[in-house]
This record gives sequence, C-alpha cells and structure tokens, in this order.
Amino acid sequence: MKIEGIKSCYDKTRGLFYFARLCSKIRLHAAGQLPAEYHELLGQGFDGRTVRYLEVSYDDLRAQVLAGKTDEETLDWCYANGRALNDEQVLIFNSFMSKRGWHDDETDEFIPEMIRQYGFPDDGRIITDFDLIEMDEGRWTPDQWRAAWK
Repeated sequence: MKIEGIKSCYDKTRGLFYFARLCSKIRLHAAGQLPAEYHELLGQGFDGRTVRYLEVSYDDLRAQVLAGKTDEETLDWCYANGRALNDEQVLIFNSFMSKRGWHDDETDEFIPEMIRQYGFPDDGRIITDFDLIEMDEGRWTPDQWRAAWK
C-alpha cells in the first residue's frame, strides 16, 4: 500500500536504518494520515526493537518527534537519554534489522504466510521483513539493499 510521507526501512539517520521510518510513522499517525493497518504495531515490532536497542521508551521518543524535532535531533536525544551507538553497534543493528526473516525463525512460516496474504509472487525474491514492507509500499527493487549499504 502506497503511503505518502512514510520513509523506507533503508532510509538512514546518522547511519541507522529504520529510525527515519519510525519517526515518519509517528508524524503520520499524529496527522491522521497513517492507515489503520499500521496502528496496532506502533511502538511494537521493529519500532519496539529500535527503541529497546536505543534504551529509550517509545512514548518518550514519540514526544520528541511530536515536539517538532528532526529525525537527527530525535536520534541525538536518544543518544543523550538512552545509549549512544558506536559504529559497530550501528552495524549490528542494521544487519539484524535488514536481514530479519532470512535464515531465522521467520523463514519457514512467517515470510511465506505474509507473501500469501499480500498476494505477492512466491518466486524467492522476498526473503526478509524489509523486503515485504518495501514491496507492499511500492519501493522494492531486487538490489535495493545494496544501495542502502553503501
């Protein structure tokens, strides 16, 4: 589903995948522009993994975003009030997030079930949660991940 203003999982904030998407979802929800299908997982799923990794609460991060901070300013706030990430911790986070669903506990059931639910071709191209999200929102390309890692 195409959603105006939602950012890609691969958009980076200070090198960190997904954070810009998290902030964009908060802004869209507050403006009444985030589809209802997304509401249940606000602060959960990848949102929850992100705030837990940064050691801040979703509600506190949400308050920073809604106070008008940019993605970078919000991440700086997380680093000051949770934990600051070094380059290796960013690499670990990006690697985990971008590969979730590939050779893990979601590979055999969750990913194939989501492919069926979304009606995507089961041709081996979709192997991660990021692939599912990006394809659903109309941004997916086979080599999208390569460009994101540069």
